[in-house]
Amino acid sequence: MMDSVYSINIERAVLSSILFNPEEIEDVLGILKYNDFYFPAHQKIFAVMEKLHKEDLPLDEEFIRKRLGSKDFDESVLIEILSANPISNTNAYVQEIKDGAIKRELVSLATSIKNITSEDELGAAEAVDRVQNELYNITIDSANSELKDGEEVLTSALEYVERMKKQGGEYLTGETTGFEELNKKTTGFNAGDLVIIAARPAMGKTALALNMALKNIELNKGVVIFSLEMPADQVMLRMFSSKTSIPLQSLRKGDLKDNEWTKLNLAVENLRTKKFFIDDSGSVNINQLRARVRKLVTNDENKISLVIIDYLQLMQGTGNKDRHLEVSEISRGLKMLARELKIPIIALSQLNRGLESRPDKRPMLSDIRESGAIEQDADIIIFVYRDDVYKERDEKRKEKEAKDDGKEYKSKFKESAIEEAEIIIGKQRNGPIGTVKLNFEKSYTKFQDKDKTNPTLEIIYNNMDTNKDTDAQMPDIL
Repeated sequence: MMDSVYSINIERAVLSSILFNPEEIEDVLGILKYNDFYFPAHQKIFAVMEKLHKEDLPLDEEFIRKRLGSKDFDESVLIEILSANPISNTNAYVQEIKDGAIKRELVSLATSIKNITSEDELGAAEAVDRVQNELYNITIDSANSELKDGEEVLTSALEYVERMKKQGGEYLTGETTGFEELNKKTTGFNAGDLVIIAARPAMGKTALALNMALKNIELNKGVVIFSLEMPADQVMLRMFSSKTSIPLQSLRKGDLKDNEWTKLNLAVENLRTKKFFIDDSGSVNINQLRARVRKLVTNDENKISLVIIDYLQLMQGTGNKDRHLEVSEISRGLKMLARELKIPIIALSQLNRGLESRPDKRPMLSDIRESGAIEQDADIIIFVYRDDVYKERDEKRKEKEAKDDGKEYKSKFKESAIEEAEIIIGKQRNGPIGTVKLNFEKSYTKFQDKDKTNPTLEIIYNNMDTNKDTDAQMPDIL
């Protein structure tokens, strides 16, 4: 079997081609590593060639001999390479070597699987995770990306502009954010984007992400939600509240009026025909997440358009590493997955509490926990800020201090049904940064465009004819 995964003659021909035409080393290094060669002597020679190239030294027989030395090296190997017949299509030979190397890695993985499964102290989940990680490394190594010439890139870019023109110059080119002004600022969440939504606790980052998910679900887009902090039932209750404008607390207690039961049942029937998936396992690492998303995406019936992770810091790494390295691995893995599947991935992130000691508590990029890797990998970073949260908290603190001192304190803070929220775009790789202001309806965990003047659902439902088909009557807000 091993004969089919390597060829000494092909390896010799590639090395010979480099010696006769040293300029080819650039193309070969773009695909091969020294250990892609099977024959150990060929590995040594290619490694020497790579070093000579990096040092800008001649790639010729004399320099190679000098670097190899006479000890433990068979001189006849170099002579055979020098005497090999020249080849015209080096790239085809290089690809054969790469294919053989990948097949050998797969054979080695098959052996590793046997060894892994024989370890008694290793649980099944951990064993699967280790195998997935090794297979992923092989997959990444096999995904060769070749340089595109100028003509190809120009044609592709022009075709994109022409497609946009046919859409009438619409500002939304990706999946909707659910909010008109935010769509205008971002053109939506586009294929391959890693989007980070970050905030301090209680600011509403989960609510915002679920509002975005709901809007895409209503547009018949497939959505996957990884809820690492909240059970699936609680996720659905929040979506019901946002969709029907029934207070979340009423849904949690089951304390609904007759018309609210009608609204809830209509919402359930409307969502029943949509494609969305929720994983609330509470613990997932990048390999497990990648495998689960790939499985859904490869099924054309699901039409997955968006993935949401709540939240990034609750994800696990794949080894016993420093936490900063784990977060770096996770954020990079999410970005690569978004590009591979050509869909946007939204990951929620916590902010450091240090910002709360500042007079102006609006978040900045440096406030993201383990921000270096996340900031680098993200295409868009959005912060959620509601000033009323801090005002209310400050008033409660003053009230408590007064009570402790035996004094009476009359709070100046008046809780409003609708609060102003700032959606701060702190980074956008392909667009402007800035702030979009939305309304936040706390009772319904719902963000709304500030200038949106939708009629209340109460009026809509009271005027619906219950004898007619409900889907046909369903208002746009649902």
